Amino acid sequence: MGLASLAAAAAGRLLRSPHRGYRWEPMPAAADDPEAPELFPMVLVQIPMYNEKEVYKLSIGAACALTWPPDRIIIQVLDDSTDPFIKELVELECQEWASKKINIKYEVRNNRKGYKAGALRKGMEHTYAQQCDFVAIFDADFQPESDFLLKTMPYLLHNPKIALVQTRWEMFLTWPLPGDFAVNYNVCLMTRIQKMSLDYHFKVEQESGSFMHAFFGFNGTAGVWRISAINESGGWKDRTTVEDMDLAVRASLKGWQFLYVGDIRVKSELPSTFQAYRHQQHRWTCGAANLFRKMAWEIITNKEVSIWKKHHLLYSFFFVRRAIAPILTFLFYCIVIPLSAMVPEVTIPVWGLVYIPTAITIMNAIRNPRSVHLMPFWILFENVMAMHRMRAALSGLLETSRANDWVVTEKVGDQVNDELDVPLLEPVKPTECTERIYIHELLLALYLLICASYDFILGNHKYYIYIYLQAAAFIVMGFGFVGTRTPCT
Repeated sequence: MGLASLAAAAAGRLLRSPHRGYRWEPMPAAADDPEAPELFPMVLVQIPMYNEKEVYKLSIGAACALTWPPDRIIIQVLDDSTDPFIKELVELECQEWASKKINIKYEVRNNRKGYKAGALRKGMEHTYAQQCDFVAIFDADFQPESDFLLKTMPYLLHNPKIALVQTRWEMFLTWPLPGDFAVNYNVCLMTRIQKMSLDYHFKVEQESGSFMHAFFGFNGTAGVWRISAINESGGWKDRTTVEDMDLAVRASLKGWQFLYVGDIRVKSELPSTFQAYRHQQHRWTCGAANLFRKMAWEIITNKEVSIWKKHHLLYSFFFVRRAIAPILTFLFYCIVIPLSAMVPEVTIPVWGLVYIPTAITIMNAIRNPRSVHLMPFWILFENVMAMHRMRAALSGLLETSRANDWVVTEKVGDQVNDELDVPLLEPVKPTECTERIYIHELLLALYLLICASYDFILGNHKYYIYIYLQAAAFIVMGFGFVGTRTPCT
């Protein structure tokens, strides 16, 4: 794992410039060239949303401000909202932009079948959508810069084998924070930790996957797809909760290539409440494990890609990262190490106890030099979340009744402008007290306290400091004392 991380980091170093290895030419200036509009392909911009009262104006406004010939772009708002009041607000916003000569379509369905995948699939069925060559997708809390298409489209236009151009998320807020530029990761300790993990994900996993394999998992937003690649791959499917990864894997098995461009960043929002973050992590982890279960044999029997790519998909992308990593992390650091303090016969290899954690910590510290002091919190937080992710991964692998649970990540937007003066650790305050008590975390905290106390009083004094700290982390998160206040609902 350590060598793989170092190799991925080296690949990321080589891919500093998004132009490396791919042809990129600027789009013509429509004002100077009378034939320029014909050189611009038809682009569909899809914005799926569900009861997004806090952010709908931001995403729609940003999409409508994209620089592209007005007769060559269509903004499509896919509203699955169940709240009639929010539905009316979104429709009125679309009508307001339409009155400004923006080609915007407001689409609704009579059910939420397939959730996001169903909405995207239904949106592609409209006649005007079928006339488009490319589709840009933004979740409701994403705000692309006006030149987003001017920067991304040349890769697709000049490299016909590329199916997807994925850009990076930038965790911005819409309001200023005192003494710093407006960044969402600075709201609380939990969002800072998320930022550290996402930095590793984008720089190591996405960029190295793009460089070494021309493949990575589509992040579901802030990307531009070639519509012919979507159609050739079978379109959007709702068999798992990771419809984005599902499409990416199927397109890769058809021989299509993906490009990650980290220099292009799209403003977004991180979950700032613990409950919202747990829902998001369950959906991502469970869905990926469930997709592995459903596609493993299809990958093995595929004849259109190389053995090397199959190995990367099956072993590195799915088996190690999506199935083994969350299970092994929890069992090793939260069960085996504490148990070894009580059972002397259980020995921990030095590579597992020191080398691997040190390598991973160094990799994250390099990516986040300003957050080095938060690395201990990051380790403890990730170990607690490993239990949640392990349960989600097992749910997906075994395809239990919760395997297809879909809970939309709660957005904050600019509705809490006056509530940012919160400490790093702030208790979540839902309407019911029991909603912020997590029994499994508290039970494991009790187990860790017993192991740590035994090691301190009767044992060899090997791990009690670490185990006590980990127990404290489970207690803090078990009582919901992490994240920020929830918006009023």
